[in-house]
Amino acid sequence: MRTQLTLALLLTTLGQTLACQDASGPGFTPNLDIAVCQPAAGNLSSAITHPYFPMTVGRQWVLEGDDQGQAVILQVTALPDTELVAGVYTRVLEERETVGGALLEVSRNFFVQTGDGTVCYYGEDVDIYDNGVIVSHDGAWRAGVSGATPGIFMPATPAVGQAFEQEVAPGIAQDRVTIKAVGETTVVPLGSYSNTVRFAETTPLEPGAKSTKVYASGVGPLVDDIVRLTSVTP
Repeated sequence: MRTQLTLALLLTTLGQTLACQDASGPGFTPNLDIAVCQPAAGNLSSAITHPYFPMTVGRQWVLEGDDQGQAVILQVTALPDTELVAGVYTRVLEERETVGGALLEVSRNFFVQTGDGTVCYYGEDVDIYDNGVIVSHDGAWRAGVSGATPGIFMPATPAVGQAFEQEVAPGIAQDRVTIKAVGETTVVPLGSYSNTVRFAETTPLEPGAKSTKVYASGVGPLVDDIVRLTSVTP
């Protein structure tokens, strides 16, 4: 999802030091099969009801943080739109990120849910802004294009130790996730939540870079690196 340009810059030195290592860490081995997300698997729906990321149409999450004195705001909205990707109608989730009041990125992310409850990631369209002008589409990918395939965004039943490919677009987007904790208490500006799942995300495209995300059952995203949930509606 987010390109996280600021985080990447902060981790440049670390990335150079660890350039010879796979960012997913020594011995990373996916233990969840992304085949469940393939179009051929069937029984896919654009209605996303997973308790850890309920994408009810119209729901909006706002997460806020600070990056070296600049306010960072991430606004995530489940749109009424659907998008046909790889022959499958997907739900569109829009993300808008501003830093210091300036728009940095807008992305449209594409999701489906399988019959067993797994949430699958089918790609994203990305607009990167500079001074109000779109300057690139870095990180954009779609399943079925240039060798990209759907990945698992959220397992049907998250459990510690699960490891899976989330973005599968060679050379463009290759996020990998290991679930580090389930049931931790996480405190954010909106409140305290105990029924949570914590992701550690890495990618071989940015050696050494790591990302932490936390989701709460019945709520959705609580933490996305430096930003924390401040509001959710409805």
